[in-house]
Amino acid sequence: MRELLNYKHLHYFWAVAREGGVNRAAERLGMSAQTVSGQISKLERALGKALFTQQGRNLVLTEAGRVALQYADQIFMLGETLQETLEDETLGSTIRLAAGITDVLPKTVSYRLLEPVLTGEQRVRLICTEGAFDELLAELALHRLDVVLADRPVPAGGQQPFVSTLLARCPVMIFGTAELCGRYRHDFPRSLARAPMLLPTRDNVLRSQLEQWFEAENIKPDIVGEFEDGALLKTFGRQGVGLFPAPSFQVDDITRQFEVEVAGEVSGVFEHYYAIANRRKLQHSAVEVLMRSGSEARESDPSRTA
Repeated sequence: MRELLNYKHLHYFWAVAREGGVNRAAERLGMSAQTVSGQISKLERALGKALFTQQGRNLVLTEAGRVALQYADQIFMLGETLQETLEDETLGSTIRLAAGITDVLPKTVSYRLLEPVLTGEQRVRLICTEGAFDELLAELALHRLDVVLADRPVPAGGQQPFVSTLLARCPVMIFGTAELCGRYRHDFPRSLARAPMLLPTRDNVLRSQLEQWFEAENIKPDIVGEFEDGALLKTFGRQGVGLFPAPSFQVDDITRQFEVEVAGEVSGVFEHYYAIANRRKLQHSAVEVLMRSGSEARESDPSRTA
């Protein structure tokens, strides 16, 4: 049976690596340099790897030492965060919700989805992390996140550790400056033929839906720009570079923020938004509130169901 890692020995190693030497680390730890060196030697014997090597007068990390330092950084920084969190006087009355938000979700939509949690009876400390879909799922699997908000569910099949819940779907509209909307609003959507258009890149779920809609309507817009970042796309649209599609819970969210108007609605095209949670985290009260808000919204407004 493999010997359990001695975290005290690991902490001494971490201190030496961060301080750049045994003497400085020993001074910080309030121990003798000989004791610190001895503890690191025990760690190296337990791991079966040398973590440091001597180069002249300098002590440098081996490749195994560099790998060990990466893990030690995560372990002890998480420990510091744990201590700070438990020392928080509001801990007993506050729920911590770590939410991962996929980078394709519009900022206003993200707020609308999380709003029921923030306005509920319980005080919530919200910690938001933005990233790619797969990266956030990996964090969710490691329980570093409580929930992920995304524009797609987790693919079905296999021993899936996640559950996806549809929170809402939003109609998609075409927005633009007053000048562009004045030019292309009449006879919409046929007026969009050869109209300057800003679109998400092809890996975006909305892009494929829009292309199908353009083909069904026999429309060929002039695509003048493609963007991975939705906020950047809207910023270019605000400057009159082209018309642009966007989903919105409330039209005012976009028209007010980006000073644009609605040219028309993309009939039959919707953006779907999901909350994805680890099945073992469903007992998290804030996650339950979030999941329940999606069910209640769909019951009260059938147009928001899938």
